[in-house]
Amino acid sequence: MTTNIEAEAAFREQNNAALIAALEETGLREAESAWELDIANDSERGRWTASLGPEAIAELQYRFVGGRVVLLTTWVDPAYRHKRVAAELIARVLNEIRESGKKITIICPVVGEFIARHPQYLDLIDKVHPGSGAHPQHEPADGPDHEHGPAGGPDDERQIAALEHDWM
Repeated sequence: MTTNIEAEAAFREQNNAALIAALEETGLREAESAWELDIANDSERGRWTASLGPEAIAELQYRFVGGRVVLLTTWVDPAYRHKRVAAELIARVLNEIRESGKKITIICPVVGEFIARHPQYLDLIDKVHPGSGAHPQHEPADGPDHEHGPAGGPDDERQIAALEHDWM
């Protein structure tokens, strides 16, 4: 019997895989969907949402930690995948963050893949806390952490500990 945590993790991985596949399929020459999407920052719930009329069809969850924006997870309604909705949502969120002057920490692998394909956003990644989803992986300004391997690597426990430290 799987626990709710295991089921949720499996669902998240399937969602991420589907969204990353959609990024690969579309070629992403432009990060725009075929529709007029409304992107809104729901700061009370810590998410940007993409809506088509009254219907929310995608979201990018985040938290503010230590003066930066931690991008946690991206979700797109399955009926709207493969239509550049995730790409447009991520691009518009990153542009908004750039205007604010903040840096980002990437936990969401979909955001990491998007930035890998759009290097004009690489400057937004916090060099000290790039996050486990950052691609290409970055090292902190003072070099790799020899005790725990390269910073920004897949060591999720270290990433979570750093976030928890910043929250307190």
